[in-house]
Amino acid sequence: MSGDIIVMGGGIIGLSCALELRRRGLHVTLLEKGPCGGQASGAAAGMLAPYSENIESPDEFFRLCRESLSLYPQWQQAVKDISGVSFEYAETGSLYVARHEADLLALESRLEWQRSWGSGGEILTGSALFDAEPGLTREAVAALRTPVESHVYAPDLTEAVKRACLASGVQIQEHLGRIELAEWRERVALRAQNSERFEADRLLISTGAWVQEMSEPLGIRIPVHPIRGQICAYTWNEEREPLRHLVFTSQGYLVQKANGTLVCGASEDIAGFDTSVTDKGIRRLTEWNKQVLPVLGEVQPFHRWAGLRPAVLDGRPLIGRLNNAGHIFVAAGHYRNGILLSPVTAALIADSVEGKPLPEWCGAFRPNRFGEVQAGAFSGK
Repeated sequence: MSGDIIVMGGGIIGLSCALELRRRGLHVTLLEKGPCGGQASGAAAGMLAPYSENIESPDEFFRLCRESLSLYPQWQQAVKDISGVSFEYAETGSLYVARHEADLLALESRLEWQRSWGSGGEILTGSALFDAEPGLTREAVAALRTPVESHVYAPDLTEAVKRACLASGVQIQEHLGRIELAEWRERVALRAQNSERFEADRLLISTGAWVQEMSEPLGIRIPVHPIRGQICAYTWNEEREPLRHLVFTSQGYLVQKANGTLVCGASEDIAGFDTSVTDKGIRRLTEWNKQVLPVLGEVQPFHRWAGLRPAVLDGRPLIGRLNNAGHIFVAAGHYRNGILLSPVTAALIADSVEGKPLPEWCGAFRPNRFGEVQAGAFSGK
């Protein structure tokens, strides 16, 4: 594959796509209005848990997440090898905890369909459950254990992918301020806030919650909006019982990191592009987590933060080539799964740029699926 492409957006999805495109032979320039990984990517808890976070049925989105999980071991090692940077990748497995007998039937139903999709799951009860996770509340009646799920430390992963891009020859331009699409009909041109101009044969738009700004210029509906996710962390020293798994409940998750912290998330609300942390949002976390891990009732979080998650109207990301502009591609709207979906999104975008047919089920993620809008006065030259 030859030619050049601009990647617009320096979150984990944009960086991962840039790396894969460069590895396949393109000259890649990545443009970011702020610092790379400065929004949802750096704020993520880094969970790789498609079975625990997709509890209803094996739809196309679940298939996308499962495919990405299968790519992760080899992909994360490649990132480490290229970048020379190490980061936490913990294959801990997960527990989805039920505190009421009435929830057992739902766990059994999930176990049945998820095992047919390779979860290797089992339901733990009684002493087997507390041997697996000693710190859990004794009110827990059961948990669905999924051994194939894992987690990464998202800030270090994002930095490693950025360094892998640089080591591979990707040209990264950060802190550009507002970036506008100046031309796109035949050849792509973008203009930064300082009036610097960037041109290429092709364009990949990967601007997270801000991708909706491309709706009018390109004449397509892009119903993506930001969801604020608030997270807190506790100091978790050697004196405390270690958390051995990712722990999920219907209200959130707990995950212990190798840096001595226990992360709890996430409290979600609609607040536009406001990333401030609220007492109400953090209180939602501290009120339920001590019911699952009683020791949390004795301590207070030392750190609180928030990130913006790009949510699409139908809950599925936008991945692929635009129907009305074959040299423009989109990879955005991954909501809270950007870390998990980085490997598969990068592979699908690179295949699409190369002109390879994507699997039929990937039609669920077509960027044009919401139809067209009036492009207004923007001509696209």
